[in-house]
Amino acid sequence: MTDTGRDPHRENRRVGDDLSNYVLGADGKPITDRYGRPVLRRSIAKPAPRAERTPQFSVQDWQREHRAHQPAPQPAPQRTPRQQARQPVPRNYSSRSAQPAVRPHRHGKQVNPVRRGIGCLGAALVAIVVFTLAIALWSDSKLTRIEAMPDSQVSNTPGTNWLLVGSDSRVGLTEEEQIELGTGGDVGSSRTDTIMLLHIPKSGKAKLVSLPRDSWVNVPGFGMDKINAAFSYGGAPLLAQTVEEWSGLHIDHYAEVGMGGLANVVNSVGGVDICVQEAINDPLAGIDLQPGCQNLQGRDALGYVRTRATAMGDLDRVQRQREFFAALLDKVTAPTTLINPFRTISLINHTADSFVVGKKDHVWHLARVALAMADGVETETIPVSGFADTASGNVVLWDDEQTAALWESMKS
Repeated sequence: MTDTGRDPHRENRRVGDDLSNYVLGADGKPITDRYGRPVLRRSIAKPAPRAERTPQFSVQDWQREHRAHQPAPQPAPQRTPRQQARQPVPRNYSSRSAQPAVRPHRHGKQVNPVRRGIGCLGAALVAIVVFTLAIALWSDSKLTRIEAMPDSQVSNTPGTNWLLVGSDSRVGLTEEEQIELGTGGDVGSSRTDTIMLLHIPKSGKAKLVSLPRDSWVNVPGFGMDKINAAFSYGGAPLLAQTVEEWSGLHIDHYAEVGMGGLANVVNSVGGVDICVQEAINDPLAGIDLQPGCQNLQGRDALGYVRTRATAMGDLDRVQRQREFFAALLDKVTAPTTLINPFRTISLINHTADSFVVGKKDHVWHLARVALAMADGVETETIPVSGFADTASGNVVLWDDEQTAALWESMKS
């Protein structure tokens, strides 16, 4: 290594003092080696005394001298743990986990099958909701609405009360259909075959009470008469007012179905299953039924609920009407009906065409009736104490004490 720590001027001074100890050149000057030092004569070269020996500069001496002229290093500032946590990552830092994942080449966009299934299910649900809403609005527009409530009603009572009426109306039936259905004469819409009061409580089972159409009651403005006469005198409003005054229950909704409509509804669900208790042969109702459980289509079902050709007459009929009504609701709410689009659409179409409802009633209110009765319904006839002959004919007398208890049980 080249000794860069030598001082040429000091060396020259030392050489100039005594040249006899060095090898001289032709010019009389000492010859120097490759490091620029004068070459001593070997024969006379003697080591200088220790005290007089010129100090030699080594690499370590140069490094110490060089460091002496450098400014003292400044201590690194202390960083808090929070600053250390925020210390930025150097730009040249690389990590396998930090490298962007290399996606394999794919032919077209791939979709997760689970996500695709969820998307298809969501689309199907939306389609079902839209279809159901469209059907509901369409059927609601086909309902016939009338002013069914009286001008003055009793105060609101707990639960929801429906006045259900099956009328003798032949409106919309041709002569051939009247003959086929066995409706006979008495054409018009001024009489009722069926009067029922449906009570849907806030909790628990619904209760369906049949009111015999020959019940002897006070008709507001007309005095004592058959309850059926109220419908003849003043239609649905007077009938609702009569029922409210006798029961003390507030009527919330009204629904009425005629003969032709009832037969069409039965046919739409493929008939109803009825267990006939005794043989019934009634030419006026157009039926000849034998005992036993059987499926009744529209014509026979209509005759079954209209006939009075049995021992108890009108009381037997209201019992059959409740039985028929329960069987019809079972068929309407059965899965075989609901999952069959042809049967469902036919049912909705005929029901909407056949029903007469109050001004504020809609198809979703009728659906609420079906749902309430699908959970089970208690059926009974108004308590009867006997019969009497009057100027209006033979009438049914209510048991005042038991009837009052029945009305009270429905005020919940």
